[in-house]
Amino acid sequence: MRYRKLGSSDLEVSEISLGSWLTYSGGIEAEQTRACTDAAFDAGINFFDTANVYGRGAAETAWGDILSQRPRDSYILATKVWGQMSDDPDDRGLSADQIAKQIDASLRRLQTDHVDLYQAHRFDPDVAVEETVEALQLVVNEGKARYLGFSEWTAEQIEAAIEIGGPDLFVSSQPQYSMLWRAPEEELFPLCAANSISQIVWSPLAQGVLTGKYEPGQPPPADSRAAHDTMGGFIAGFMADPILEAVARLGPIADEAGLGPAQMALAWVLRRPELASAIVGASRPEQVHANAAASGVQLSPDLLEAIDAALENVAITRPMLAPLARAGIMHRG
Repeated sequence: MRYRKLGSSDLEVSEISLGSWLTYSGGIEAEQTRACTDAAFDAGINFFDTANVYGRGAAETAWGDILSQRPRDSYILATKVWGQMSDDPDDRGLSADQIAKQIDASLRRLQTDHVDLYQAHRFDPDVAVEETVEALQLVVNEGKARYLGFSEWTAEQIEAAIEIGGPDLFVSSQPQYSMLWRAPEEELFPLCAANSISQIVWSPLAQGVLTGKYEPGQPPPADSRAAHDTMGGFIAGFMADPILEAVARLGPIADEAGLGPAQMALAWVLRRPELASAIVGASRPEQVHANAAASGVQLSPDLLEAIDAALENVAITRPMLAPLARAGIMHRG
């Protein structure tokens, strides 16, 4: 496993990190969660990403039970704040009161006195950015978080926050990024690089589509995520036949390079120096080890050209992926 510096922080995070969105929030049993977490440590993964809204605290609770049994300095822990945490529609957002309440609740569930990275899960247009920035800075000043980050903010929102909090306000950005969704390259990556903000990307395997498990014109496997999508059609944006046909063209390219499809897809996102880590999910320990093997893999220029040719007219095709973008904003907790 290789490690990269996270923005302007002193944190060195593993190139592959373990996430907990659809799995440890209730998608799998506790023993599977423990087995996957143990496998992550065995593979050299030191960076664990969760959020208060995943299972409305269930994912944080699961990792609190597991990670609290390990030395606190043996892992880097990130969580997020923004999503609705109860049936009360006002129990959400980035107000000062909400941030103060949610960081304490997260720390209780995680069984720790601090997180290494506290991230604004989305921008809150209903709260003045000055209030949000000051509340997040207070979390750091009180020692409850070491560093701050954000997820899926626009360039304008990032710039507004930095103008208030200064260039060292954030150390990380967490956008969706994969071979099939490259939009962050255009504006987000350059802006963040200019402000020493690293990328921690989610869905680098495009919800598992880039593993090659889905075939064009065929129903998804019965045990797959697409067959049991409960996220308001979140994965549906990747399931169009033209996308699946393009992904099928990637299989022989990976084979010729001696790589698995997932390994190639992860190495592809990690080729970018703007990245600190790629977040993967796993329901089985062998998936953790297979994904971790992507760290350090170098893709040749010829291989990168072959990937682009296979995905021509598919990658960053906004009309085709517009439903995915909307689902990502509205449904990814």
